[in-house]
Amino acid sequence: MDKNSSPIGSFIRKLFGSNRKQSASETSPQHSGPQLIPEEIHQISRRQLNDAAMKTAYHLQDEGYEGYLVGGCIRDLLMHKQPKDFDVATNATPEQAHAIFRRSRLIGRRFKLLHVRFGRDMIEVATFRASHDSHPTNTDGEHGRQNDSGMIVRDNVYGTIEEDALRRDFTVNALYYCPKDHCVYDFTNGFSDLKQRTLRMIGDPDARYREDPVRMIRAARFAAKLGFSIEPETEAPLYELGYLLKDIAPARLFDEVLKIFQSGHGVESYHQFRKYGLLEHVFSQTAHSLDNPDGAPVEKLVLNALQNTDRRIQQDKSVTPAFLFAALLWYPMQQRMNQLQKKEGMHTVPAMHEAANQVIGEQIRQTAIPRRFSTPIREIWELQFRLPRRQGKRADRLMEHPRFRAAYDLLMLRENSGEALEGLGKWWTDYQTQNPQIRSHMAREFPKDEAPKRRRRRRGPAKQQEQNNG
Repeated sequence: MDKNSSPIGSFIRKLFGSNRKQSASETSPQHSGPQLIPEEIHQISRRQLNDAAMKTAYHLQDEGYEGYLVGGCIRDLLMHKQPKDFDVATNATPEQAHAIFRRSRLIGRRFKLLHVRFGRDMIEVATFRASHDSHPTNTDGEHGRQNDSGMIVRDNVYGTIEEDALRRDFTVNALYYCPKDHCVYDFTNGFSDLKQRTLRMIGDPDARYREDPVRMIRAARFAAKLGFSIEPETEAPLYELGYLLKDIAPARLFDEVLKIFQSGHGVESYHQFRKYGLLEHVFSQTAHSLDNPDGAPVEKLVLNALQNTDRRIQQDKSVTPAFLFAALLWYPMQQRMNQLQKKEGMHTVPAMHEAANQVIGEQIRQTAIPRRFSTPIREIWELQFRLPRRQGKRADRLMEHPRFRAAYDLLMLRENSGEALEGLGKWWTDYQTQNPQIRSHMAREFPKDEAPKRRRRRRGPAKQQEQNNG
């Protein structure tokens, strides 16, 4: 049968349109059915598979539904990496799956999912998705909807496993592991792309990025994380479509920023963002400071902060978004503060507080920063101006501040980046390692930096009366 007259070929034309150049994934023969990759070839050991995910898939199958491990977990296992999460895909609707799992809950509206709890493990169960225009029952847009620019704003049109594979973003993420026969099901030639270390969009990249602009961030993240090259047709729209990210909800962009810069591959992700011009649509103030550094080591600080985060993640140490945002926005805040001082004559502390309010407020409009992070950002910045004032008992009091460690780390990054701090970072490093006697001596080395406040005399009634009469 001619592939163009087959049901899959018809589906592809409906999904991506027929009046355009076909991509390599559409013209290859894998769409005639899945390529089954047996265990002896894919070599995924059953010991590597998450017990909770396997129980979820088995239970779905026992209840008469399909159940597969899918996506990034299979991709990572094929690359001999330990997956962070395991996801399951099924033909059961979220409501049907919810009915058969006792410890589960439905989440989401734009993209409805089921979370199944097994002890400490949480398995995400997604129903197979299909094209919005492949199902006539979606004429009211209740299950699937796109806005005028083509972005999907609701995505709950359900379909088959084949349709689900073609709706996924990249071929290497469209691989399904079946617990019954232990084969990997490949509908998009993803296994071959993975072996070639190539990131390829399924379908027309321009249309797929417009459907969900976050796919551009994912392309940069996967290229950085996996060390893959982006296939030319997949790469080309990245240079042009970054502006579409303005249509993404700031809360969702905040989550995506955490994934890309707190994944342990932050430095390489940053280079990808700069290469494709994506940073200016997520951190516009940081991008402006990078392009207009005014003599400050802006990029050096950004890279040092990301290197520090990558290193902590590799060492299984905790990281907080507050510190990373404080570092990325430090020079934008400094530049805003300097403008307020020059144009409005504000003193340092009030100018810093006003600059912090403006910079964080503007960043929140791009990536919603929860208050539990925005407050520590302000405190870390404020301490940068208090750390030089370390005479007397101030140094000990500063060390008791809950944000002292984060503020000290930022201070060290600033100094290591080349900012002229006159050895302040080294002083604090030495101070923390000394005994109380030496600390006291170190603190006395500095003269008082404030003149004593004048005490205002209260005028007595007689004096006040005399002045009024005079």
